[in-house]
Amino acid sequence: MAVTRKQKEVMLKDLNDSFKKAKTIVFSQYTGTNVKNMRMLRKKLREQNVDFKVARKTLMKLAAKEIGCDDIPTEMMVGPIGLSFGIGDEIAPAKVVFEFGKTVETVKIAGAIFEGKLITAAEANAIATLPGREVLLARLVGAMKSPISGFYGVLHGLLRSFVCVLSEVQKKKPA
Repeated sequence: MAVTRKQKEVMLKDLNDSFKKAKTIVFSQYTGTNVKNMRMLRKKLREQNVDFKVARKTLMKLAAKEIGCDDIPTEMMVGPIGLSFGIGDEIAPAKVVFEFGKTVETVKIAGAIFEGKLITAAEANAIATLPGREVLLARLVGAMKSPISGFYGVLHGLLRSFVCVLSEVQKKKPA
């Protein structure tokens, strides 16, 4: 059944809203993926607060123009394309699609729009391998705490050495 012009306008409006809200948009190819695997992918994306949509490529290009990405390369739009919209965490869409692609070879990242800029599939895969936000924050806190801990250890060692010297001096002196 053909899609009417009104239906396309509604789809375009919905896509425009999603493109404007999203911090990251990941284009994924899923040629040959069965329905069961697509349901699993959608479920994993929903768990990470990521929207997944499939639309016509012309509507995708029009919605991308609305946010300033005029030239989407043709290699990004080969075969059926799914869009993962990261609203909360910028890395989550790429990470979920990348990890899912390891188990289901038919799903792969075709490219992405990250912080308003088009990036290639290789760059999106590199972003997907970055650790999560919580891990990066924990590393930052550890790096900030490390010098303080070292300074405390040095001062504590000096005090301990001083007390040991006084103790030895006391033992050698007659009471």
